[in-house]
Amino acid sequence: MPRFPNTSNHARSVSDRVYSSLAERARARNDEVFPLHVGDTYREPVIAARAESQRTVEHPGLHAYAPVRGEPALIDAFIDYVQERHDETLDPALVQVMSGATAGLSIVCQVLLDPGDEVLLPSPFWPLSRGIIATKGARAVQVPFYTRLGEPDFDPEATLEAAVTDRTVALYINTPNTPSGRVLSPETIDAMLRVARRHDLWVFCDEAYEEIYFDREPPAAIWKRSEIRDRAIAFHTLSKSYGIAGARIGFTHGPEGLMAAVVGLQTFHTYCAPHPMQFAAIGALREGRGWAEEGRSLYAEAGYLAADALGVPRPQGGTFLFLDVSRHLEPNASDCTAFLERCADAGVLLTPGASCGADYARWVRLCFTSVPRDRLEVALQRLSPLVRTPVV
Repeated sequence: MPRFPNTSNHARSVSDRVYSSLAERARARNDEVFPLHVGDTYREPVIAARAESQRTVEHPGLHAYAPVRGEPALIDAFIDYVQERHDETLDPALVQVMSGATAGLSIVCQVLLDPGDEVLLPSPFWPLSRGIIATKGARAVQVPFYTRLGEPDFDPEATLEAAVTDRTVALYINTPNTPSGRVLSPETIDAMLRVARRHDLWVFCDEAYEEIYFDREPPAAIWKRSEIRDRAIAFHTLSKSYGIAGARIGFTHGPEGLMAAVVGLQTFHTYCAPHPMQFAAIGALREGRGWAEEGRSLYAEAGYLAADALGVPRPQGGTFLFLDVSRHLEPNASDCTAFLERCADAGVLLTPGASCGADYARWVRLCFTSVPRDRLEVALQRLSPLVRTPVV
């Protein structure tokens, strides 16, 4: 019972700074700083999706509340997108427009999780996912996973099975994965879903990077699978694929009983997603398919460029490289702080791997889409000696 001046236990478990910032150090030593720690894009969205393109004369009531469930025209545009991309027809009544995938996951966790419950969170993971689960008083059970998929003796099913307890409520799946760049194989997904079905778990399907896949056919959506359709909850966002992260528009859909509770809780959470930006999202979905396809090509080139320059495997999707920098650390180093400082001294900002999982304190994350290619090339020239030369 957190009486004045204390806060709740689960609030204290969440850092107020998800990313460790070395920006001041970098700026003090460099004329130009390369923010490769920021998971965003340098590209401006299509004109129809830009904030300045939304006009009251074209959208009466633009600055009024939107319907809690979302602007009907936006839901229609999203349903059309899903039909085209996934060959699946969604029931409009089961779609909720959210203030980004962040709000979607937060509200679903509020609906499903009680204090002390657990969610299986294969790592490395999107940094906010652990904190969102923790703010509900639940526990994210971190399971090293994506970086182990190439190990010959790694058993995905057995690994997840060993982490299940009588408090486990859900399994979180993200493919293409941030930050590892892995696209899960059908066999790995099968193994993960067997665990979910065996223990009656909900399945959280993070679709943030569904459009950012390289040198392969579009990955099939996990939430479409018939064996988990009754328990799958999908989280989509326009932040990554359409370059409107600041718009804070995403979509959540799932089974009927759950979505009824989600709509109710949305009313008391943010009420509605930003109304003007819902019209921007319509512009992105209706006019931005070519933009997204061009982005996929540009991001693949950037990802391959970065991987080749740093001597690591090329990403299969997403917008990040995830690097094990253990051999670049002093023998007694417990984390990558000193390495990040050396990178900052060179003007390059990276994210500490521990933000993506407790087992990754000696790893770093690099976003290869946050700056244009010419600036990325300069950043890689500065970074390459630090990554390719081990500490003696």
